[in-house]
Amino acid sequence: MATIEADAAVRRLAIVRRLEAAGFRAWPATSTAFDGTWAVRLTTGYSAKRLNSVNPLDPSDHADLEGRIERAAARFAAFGRPLLFRQSPLAPRALIEHLDARNWSRFGESVVFTADLSTIDLATAVDRIPIRDTARYVEASLCVHRRADDTRAGLAAILEAIEPPMALFIQEDAEERPVAVALAVHDADLAGVLDVAVDGGHRRQGLGRALVGSALKHVHHKGARTAWLQVETGNEAGLALYRSLGFSEAYRYVYRAPPGVEVVSSTGPA
Repeated sequence: MATIEADAAVRRLAIVRRLEAAGFRAWPATSTAFDGTWAVRLTTGYSAKRLNSVNPLDPSDHADLEGRIERAAARFAAFGRPLLFRQSPLAPRALIEHLDARNWSRFGESVVFTADLSTIDLATAVDRIPIRDTARYVEASLCVHRRADDTRAGLAAILEAIEPPMALFIQEDAEERPVAVALAVHDADLAGVLDVAVDGGHRRQGLGRALVGSALKHVHHKGARTAWLQVETGNEAGLALYRSLGFSEAYRYVYRAPPGVEVVSSTGPA
């Protein structure tokens, strides 16, 4: 029994590693430095937590915790960002206990979902042609998410840095105003769906389901077999939507901040 459980744990960590790597490629940071297997991600012009956090990627890599945290803090300070750790199942237990003992806060818990695209019913999903105008998508995303104008250049730089094939989707109303957005990144057999949002005045009309369905149908046609996405646990509507589409939980992660650090709301994917 112990051997079976150990094998299952190894397989789970392998899945987490693969999805974490896909997530980094799908939403690239301006700068990624490594301290051992800790990925220190920082991004100019965009304050999304995922793009500005330390991401431990090996449960066995826990040497010199104090020194490495100090080095990360110095790097974040130089970048003008508050120090954040992103704690996934790949974070060492010793690090988690170290942060707990020093009263680091926990916030922004998120679920990473996956789905086998061959089992999702996409028969009623509309075949949409992705737009090619990145600038148009940036404006639509800022409008729907109600992001500040000073994030425009940062979001544009992120989209331009995405290396795997990307598909951009916008839903407009009768007056051609954007009311929903989503993008899909096709990376070999994986496909991530990101930046999903529906304007506050147009929710509960099925727009999010329709746009996500179109994105999934597109990447499935392109050869993707497994879709992934992430949503904060406080987003009950998002959780219900993805579960109803056939997604299941792969793992969770949470952000950690030192005592006294004020955390600003994210401007992008969790």
